Formats: sequence, C-alpha cells, structure tokens
Amino acid sequence: MRVAAIDCGTNSIRLLIADVDDAGALADVHREMRVVRLGQGVDATGRLADEALERTFAATEDYAELIRAQGAERVRFVATSATRDAANRQVFVDGIRERLGVEPEVVSGDEEAALSFAGAASVLPALGEPLVLVVDLGGGSTEFVAGNRDGVRAGLSTDMGCVRFTERYLRSDPPTSAQIDAAVTDIEDNITKVLATVPLEQIDRIVGVAGSVTTITAQALGLDSYRPELIHAADLPAEQITAACTELLEMTHAQRAELPFMHPGRVDVIGAGALIWRTIISRLQTLTDGRVRSAMASEHDILDGIALGISR
Repeated sequence: MRVAAIDCGTNSIRLLIADVDDAGALADVHREMRVVRLGQGVDATGRLADEALERTFAATEDYAELIRAQGAERVRFVATSATRDAANRQVFVDGIRERLGVEPEVVSGDEEAALSFAGAASVLPALGEPLVLVVDLGGGSTEFVAGNRDGVRAGLSTDMGCVRFTERYLRSDPPTSAQIDAAVTDIEDNITKVLATVPLEQIDRIVGVAGSVTTITAQALGLDSYRPELIHAADLPAEQITAACTELLEMTHAQRAELPFMHPGRVDVIGAGALIWRTIISRLQTLTDGRVRSAMASEHDILDGIALGISR
C-alpha cells in the first residue's frame, strides 16, 4: 500500500510518501521538508500569524499535487505544538482540509510522543529490556518518551522548542550570557517536570530525533554537506555532542549560515535547539550516574510514525 504522511510542526512541514509492505516496513518513495515557521509568534500572541498560515497553505497545496502524482491510497496529516497552542487553529484546520481533502489531526503531546517513539524504534536495532529514551526536539515542544521492546513505558510533551525558546529568550545575535542562563533555568524546570512521569534515571540509551538534533550531529561530525546516511544512527560521545552544541550556540547567524550543512530555515533557531539538547544530555548523564555516555541521532521520527499508523 502506498501512503502519504504529513507532519506539520512549529518550524517545518514535512512530507513522506512511502510503500508499506505486509510486515509493516516502510520503503521511501519521496521525502521533503519545507521551513514555513507556522509557529511564528505563537508563544507571545497565542495565534497563528496570517503570513505563517499562507506559507503553510502554499506548501500543503504543493504536497497535495505530489501525493496525487505518486498515487498514494491513504493520506494522514498531523499537526503538533504550534497548532495545539493557537486560539485560531480552526482557520488552519479548515484551510488544510480545503487544500488536501483530508481532516488534519491536531494531536496531543502524548500522541506526539508515542508517534515519535514508533518512528524512531522502527529503524533502530532490535530493542531489548533496557529503556531507550527518544527525545523529539521540535520547534515548539520537546517530547520525552521511554520504552523498550514491550513498547512505550512513559512519555511527556514539554513546551520548549527551538522556535519557542529563540523568541522567548535568545533574541540577541549571538545570545548573551543572561539570555542563556534564563533559558537554561526554564529547560531545567521542564526536565524536572518530566522526571515526575518518565523514569529518566533508569534510561540506558538516548536517541534524539528531528532537525535540531540531526543538524547538531552534522556539526559534531564536521560534515561538508547535509548527509542523512552519515547522520542517521550516529552514536557519538556526549562530550562531542555538547561541544558541537556550544559551538552552534555561540556563533552569529552569519557564521551559522556559512556552515555547508545548515538549512537556511534553521539558522536563527539552531542556537536554542543546541542549548536544549546540551542541557538534556548533561542532565541525563547526572541522573544516570554517568551510565549514559553517548547519544544517537535518528533521521526517522514522528513522520515515520504517522506513516506506519496509516496502514494499521
């Protein structure tokens, strides 16, 4: 069966057209990402901006043409953090339905976490008893979900992400020490909230997904272009990742823009993503008494989880 999945987040809208075999495995036909910044200003205004809606609608129209051309039998559109938070989300829902012909799903944070885990787990080595923590670091929210071969054990969505924290804290170029300190306090508070639900101290492995994590991994690897085949499943020492995070955080926008693997739509927000990822990894090392010494990046995430769910 050929399916089409769309993940509409705070920063980007992504399309996956794939064939699903009888065993439930995905074979990519087409993957595409566009940065539309749907969550522009949502943290401050509580509403989706008109220009952000227009950018998202334009991308959806193009995706609808691709889906028709590739003959997808089923289509699923999932919207996450920015849309959950918006007072005018019905305008978004109506606009997507009109352009795509399907009802968009505005999923809860818990649903988002479960989809992220399913997508990442689908391409990881066979999971055993030890707990794996999947961290989906998005534009408006970050999901923490722990699980093993028996499935999801616990998960929680937090209101922190690279777009939200850039707008809320890291307004200077580069950010000031005071701005960074204020952001870290908020990140630490969010991790403390996660601890009440997710047994972070029992984690044996960390897998990070989404564009901030994969971009940081490209920096850590010193890539001369964005190469998914090298980024996916790269399991790097925590010190190497946190060093890359610090480098990206301290760069100016102009310096980031010169990096050969950097998507233009991430230039202004990757610093906040790097700060969040650095703080999470450091806290997890402490919580696990140093047992967790590395983190893996996955190119497969909520988008794959959405596609896998269509055929079930």
